[in-house]
Amino acid sequence: MTEPPIGRRERKKAATRQAIADAALHLFLERGYDAVSIRDIADAADVSTTTVFKHFTGKEALVFDREESTDAQLVAAVRDRDADQSVLDALRQHVLDTWLPIAAHPQREAFNQLVDSTPALRAYAERMWIRHTDTLSAALADECGVAHGNLACAALARFALDVPVLAQGQKDHRAAVEAVFDMLAGGWQPPARTSA
Repeated sequence: MTEPPIGRRERKKAATRQAIADAALHLFLERGYDAVSIRDIADAADVSTTTVFKHFTGKEALVFDREESTDAQLVAAVRDRDADQSVLDALRQHVLDTWLPIAAHPQREAFNQLVDSTPALRAYAERMWIRHTDTLSAALADECGVAHGNLACAALARFALDVPVLAQGQKDHRAAVEAVFDMLAGGWQPPARTSA
């Protein structure tokens, strides 16, 4: 099935939204989050402050501009998977497809430093993570035919969403993602001892 073509108006809105987000990130990385105002961002993107607020709920949302579709993507990973694909394998593929490009982005380290050094952004990221966990847990529960809040579904949602955090510090991100999902699938085993 093909998706309907996107009209000129939608393309223009998407381009404006992206220009605002790009201007905001550039300013945040250059000056620091707290030193940048919405007016600064609007001026840099050549739009009004009203236009900024038409596209973003607030300053924190400008930093996490791509999070808008994350909940829908998580639900789709579970519900729209191939009939012969397990939920765990669908989540593995979702993480590989969505997180590996982020991990390879040249601004990733600067972005992480910005978030880690800004209390408001850390708090916003935590609220997003909780929302994504709740959304994924509910989708898993629906898929399994159990009540929302089911412990097994909540645990899998939490672990799956933590895979990028665990893989982040590893040299081979893909191998790390695969290894963590293998542990989720097969159960944890003690690592082999290395000789000192």
